[in-house]
Amino acid sequence: MATLEELTVIATQEIEDAKPMYAQVNNERREFTDAEYDQAIVDLANSKFDQQENGYITARQEAYGSIADQLDMIYWDGKNSTTTFQDHIDAVKAAHPKPE
Repeated sequence: MATLEELTVIATQEIEDAKPMYAQVNNERREFTDAEYDQAIVDLANSKFDQQENGYITARQEAYGSIADQLDMIYWDGKNSTTTFQDHIDAVKAAHPKPE
């Protein structure tokens, strides 16, 4: 996994490639100031780092499905002596592993 410093280098290049960038201030479009470019780099690097460290959480939440669907799986597993719910959870965790 990349460090924040490594991601900052990547973010810097991406911001440089995206130049010029603009802000809308008082109904006027103007190019970012140096400070705004610096902040954009920090924000992008932090976003990339957060996605790297915690992106699996969002991916798992989406893959698990709704609580209603999960409860339905649990109910039918109990009625049919199956392991559909556990199999589903295991598959989601395998597809979206927690970073080490």
